[in-house]
Amino acid sequence: MTNTPTNVLLAGVVGSTAYGLAGPDSDVDRLGVFASPTLAMVGLSRPKESIVQTNPDRSLHEAGKWCSLALGGNPTVMELVWLPDDLYETRTPLGDRLIAIRTAFLSGPRVRNAYLGYATQQFKRLDQRGDGSFSADTRKRTSKHARHLARLLHQGRELYETGHLPIRLPDPEAIRAFGERVAAGSLEEAQALLAATEEVFDTVRTPLPDRPDEATVEAWLREVRIAHWDPPTSPPVVRDQPFSSGTRYSSS
Repeated sequence: MTNTPTNVLLAGVVGSTAYGLAGPDSDVDRLGVFASPTLAMVGLSRPKESIVQTNPDRSLHEAGKWCSLALGGNPTVMELVWLPDDLYETRTPLGDRLIAIRTAFLSGPRVRNAYLGYATQQFKRLDQRGDGSFSADTRKRTSKHARHLARLLHQGRELYETGHLPIRLPDPEAIRAFGERVAAGSLEEAQALLAATEEVFDTVRTPLPDRPDEATVEAWLREVRIAHWDPPTSPPVVRDQPFSSGTRYSSS
């Protein structure tokens, strides 16, 4: 069993299932944010900031850590507050307020740098694969990297142009086909898509501000700390208990 925080504020299904890219063999990825007891955050022994589990795949970040990652433009973390309603498995009043202030985490330069940066990492992995003359397993991984690249560029461009992060892709089959072509040796297509999207970032006017609204984020985090001020009834911050999908809390 993996330790699970007791105070999950918001959690849901992310990744390929959320994008519409999941296949029969795809894992279901889950992401969430939790609050550690406030007094535990100021002692000598700090609680874990992130809890990552595989099989099933799940990542949970403490509220302060999640905010830091989101303010940096982390594409994976930001998905959590832009999910369609049916993909949320845990929601609380504080979680709903986090969704309500999601645009406070955004800034034009950080969105540009984060999405282009992550997409460039995927391209470098593709470039290391060579000309497509490799094993079926390697080709499968290469197709996955190409899909990630195309998906990141689509989401980043939309977020930069409109201020809204799309989670479900409008044409998942086109992304799959792109991945297969790149895996078959069409690396130039991936390179061209990356270059074209970078040009869009450099030329389009964005509605996003130059800096995120850190004051609004700080106010939410203070709400979390106040709501979880009471000392824990027992020393451990986390307990050995499986994650409960579909749980809805009636209070913070």
